[in-house]
Amino acid sequence: MSASPGIGMTSDRTRGRVVDALRKSGISDERVLAAMREIPRHLFVEPGIASRAYEDTPLPIGHGQTISSPTIVALMTQLLLEKGPVAKVLEVGTGCGYQAAVLAKLVREVYTLERIAPLMDKARRNLRDLRIYHVRFKHADGHRGYPEGGPYDGILCAATASHVPEALKEQLAVGGRLVIPVGTGEQWLHVIERTSAGFTDTKRDAVRFVPLLPGIV
Repeated sequence: MSASPGIGMTSDRTRGRVVDALRKSGISDERVLAAMREIPRHLFVEPGIASRAYEDTPLPIGHGQTISSPTIVALMTQLLLEKGPVAKVLEVGTGCGYQAAVLAKLVREVYTLERIAPLMDKARRNLRDLRIYHVRFKHADGHRGYPEGGPYDGILCAATASHVPEALKEQLAVGGRLVIPVGTGEQWLHVIERTSAGFTDTKRDAVRFVPLLPGIV
């Protein structure tokens, strides 16, 4: 895959520095770090801001949406895999496809949904360009999930909800976990785990995400 013109930020050394910074921030899962090192983030942002692709900050991807910072992508992925490997994952909020690409390096089956059709089309192209073919896309309202693909060992939501959608909880397999930002003012990452007796909810880190909106466009 060729680099975007003039950015000089596409080398393995550059991504290695990002991984070093992630380790210092508390990311310890070597599987996650290896995936973050392998996926070229600069290919998921617009050429005009590609020189900022490896900064630890969210960046605009159009339609009022953002690509999450490397730290947030790594943290949410680590939380998803915290209890061990998972086979099937649902991502809510495909965006440009970067998080899905990271997940695809770690999980056998990845399902992802996006409410904004042009973003979903862009994500499809991005993953196809990287020859990642085992991700299934759906244009859908994130509150409803992707029931025909479930149940899932893990669900990762890349937008903040005012409450945890029941549909997402119900699409978890027993033993599965949902990582989701919740809150309309302060936002916190929550890890919802499904057990044979019901659900547990653990509040984790303070975050800032775009809202999980209803409907499709």
